[in-house]
Amino acid sequence: MFDAALRRVIDPPLDTMGRRVAAAGITADQITVAGFMCGVAAAAAIAFGAMAFAALLIVLNRLADGLDGAVARATQKTDLGGYLDIVLDFFFYGAVPFAFAIHDPAANGYAAAALLLAFYMNGATFLGFAVMAEKRGMKTDIQGAKSLYYLGGLAEGAETIAVFLAMCVFSESFAAIAWAFAAICVVSACARLILVTGMLRR
Repeated sequence: MFDAALRRVIDPPLDTMGRRVAAAGITADQITVAGFMCGVAAAAAIAFGAMAFAALLIVLNRLADGLDGAVARATQKTDLGGYLDIVLDFFFYGAVPFAFAIHDPAANGYAAAALLLAFYMNGATFLGFAVMAEKRGMKTDIQGAKSLYYLGGLAEGAETIAVFLAMCVFSESFAAIAWAFAAICVVSACARLILVTGMLRR
C-alpha cells in the first residue's frame, strides 16, 4: 500500500549509491544473490532464536533488494535480473514464516501455515496478472521501473518487511501478528482478483 510513495523517497539516494556500486564493477545480479543469502541467514537466525540478528539481516536483505535495481538502472536491466529479483524475494518471504514455525512449532505452526497460504494467494494474483499484462503490452511505473507489471495491494513489500521486523522484535507474539497479517493478505489477494477480473474483461 505504501510502496509507491516510498519509492519517491528512497529511489534518489539508492540511484546515487547504485551508480557508485556499478562503477566499482559490482553487478545487480551479484547484489540480488547476496541479498538473498542475507535473507536465508535471517531465516536460520529466526529458527535458532537469534531474533535481533535476524532483524539486522532482514534490513540488509531489503537494502540489497533496493540496491540491485538501482545498479541495473545505472547499467543495463536484464530479464534474468528481473527474474532472479522476484523469485528470490518470494523464496525469502516464504522462508521467514517457515523459520518461525521451526523455532516453536507448537505456538507458531498454524499461524505460519495460514500466513504462507495467504502469501501463496497474494503471489498467485500478483504474478498471474503480470503474465496477462505482459501479453497485452500493459506498462506502469507507479512502483518504479520494474521488469514486470506491479499491481499494488494492501499488503506489499513495505508492509511485509515491517511485519517481519515486528515479528522479530515481538517474537512471543508471532502467532497474533501472523494471523492478523494473513487476514490482510487474503483481503489484498481477493481485492486484486476482483480488480484484475474486471480489467481483463474489458
